Amino acid sequence: MTEARAPLKFAYWVPNVSGGLVVSTLPQRTDWGLDYNVDLARTAERVGFEYALSQVRYASSYGAAQQHESTSISLALLLATERLTVIAAIHPGLWHPAVLAKFITTADHFSAGRAAINVVSGWFRDEFTGLGEPWLEHDERYRRSAEFIDVVRALWSESNVTYRGDFYRLTNFTLRPEPVAVPGRAHPEIFQGGNSTAARKNGGTVADWYFANGTDLDGFTEQRDQVAHTAAAHGRRVRFGINGFAVVRDTVAEARAQVDDIIAHADTEAVRGFARQVRQAGASTADGVGMWAGSDLSDLVQYNDGFRTGLIGDPEFVARRLLAYADRGADLVLLGFLHMREEVETFGTTVIPLVRELERERDRREGLAGV
Repeated sequence: MTEARAPLKFAYWVPNVSGGLVVSTLPQRTDWGLDYNVDLARTAERVGFEYALSQVRYASSYGAAQQHESTSISLALLLATERLTVIAAIHPGLWHPAVLAKFITTADHFSAGRAAINVVSGWFRDEFTGLGEPWLEHDERYRRSAEFIDVVRALWSESNVTYRGDFYRLTNFTLRPEPVAVPGRAHPEIFQGGNSTAARKNGGTVADWYFANGTDLDGFTEQRDQVAHTAAAHGRRVRFGINGFAVVRDTVAEARAQVDDIIAHADTEAVRGFARQVRQAGASTADGVGMWAGSDLSDLVQYNDGFRTGLIGDPEFVARRLLAYADRGADLVLLGFLHMREEVETFGTTVIPLVRELERERDRREGLAGV
């Protein structure tokens, strides 16, 4: 009898930026402050979320006037929770990999092994140039990210690390203490975001997890298959996450009306500014493949294409949609919500139990062990 599949995991976007998770003037009962985020994190782990992802931004952009730094708020949330793994998004080029590895190792010890990182190669040119840092072209940014991940992993796994790359160099360097020993985990998990060909290569060759931007089932399957093929060619296995913005209401019609209302109240000036900033991240890649390459303004109201994943409906519709992604190879779904605190709780108490029942039904139907 075949082993049962691992249950689908759930993560949420930490609202450490003002303005909520959609670029819309529609009121959002979501706050970016610490007290709100601590309450949200405790609620999320209570109702079945295993991960949270803190956003990274150093300069204000796309309607988010205020931002808390990602690693520091991640540590605060780790200290306020008991089970939640908190992923800090970080930019190579603004961190030295050894300094970042040291920070996350400390957070890992303070949280008994619950720290992780999401390596974001960067799309916001003004942020780098405003800080006096060089702006690399798209594929070079991903090549730097690959070296960054190589160095961080080596420091978390080895002693006396010597590394000679085009972007980073270390000589006989050892981090102490080592990360916490967690069964089944070699070191803090390393996520890699992006949809481009360069991002997919990194996902298959160096990352532990590949994060896809919001996309439909076929779009996710195409990325998953390519990254998994690359990983297999390098003797590796990668896990997969996908971004989605969940709008769960009593009926499908109510949920779709809510999305229409969000888009109708879009902050069009901010959305267009964001579109101008990210255009080079997608369509200007050598092969025209990448994040936001095919996104229109209605997609960009949720700035990680979250509407495209189609988690818009009543609880049963959304649960079945989530299972369809799991059946295509998704291991984790990263979720945003309009009113974060209350909708995370509703999602955890209505949708997640339905997903678990659907998983049990699927496993019984397929004759899998452990059910």
